[in-house]
Parts: sequence; structure tokens; C-alpha cells
Amino acid sequence: MKIDSIRDAVQKSHVRISDHADEEAEADGLTFDEIYFSVLHGEIIEDYPGDKPYPSCLIYGMTFSGDPVHSVWAYNEENQWAVLVTVYRPDPDRWIRWRERKRL
Repeated sequence: MKIDSIRDAVQKSHVRISDHADEEAEADGLTFDEIYFSVLHGEIIEDYPGDKPYPSCLIYGMTFSGDPVHSVWAYNEENQWAVLVTVYRPDPDRWIRWRERKRL
């Protein structure tokens, strides 16, 4: 998946937010402006091409204040909308430089 497609959807406000992502954002004290900023300046660190109903990916980015954020986005190529599946502040005990999962 190309991050440019997701960024374009975010910039055009072609975004759907799952109930789960909404709940997780609130639980982690993340605003959608922070989440969108993290995507616009972030990078794909894992790709999930087999996800249904649309391929998805894990994006690592930072908030305005430099805090790490992980968000999972699905992208519907047909209508060019992005879906925020989930979002969270990554646990430092589970990630190496926020980009690579630690082997537990």
C-alpha cells in the first residue's frame, strides 16, 4: 500500500473512523488532528495486503509534541476513502524505535 493514497484521503477529508478507533483515541488522549498529523508526516511500518474488506497498513508517526503514534488504516481503492481502524500510543516495551516489534 502507498502512504500517499492515505495522505490524500486525509487531506480531502475522505476518512471514516471506526468505533474502535474512536474509543482508542479517546482512551489514549489523542485528538484526530494529532492522528492526521502523524499520518501526514509518518511512514508505513507494516503492510497487511490480505486484510478484508480492504488492504491495510500500520503507520508510525508523531504528534505535534513528538509523541509516537501508531495507527492502522484501510484504504478503499474504488472510492478513494481511508478508514482509521485503530490507533494507539505504542508501548516502549513492545517496540524497537517504534518501528519494529520486539520478540517477546
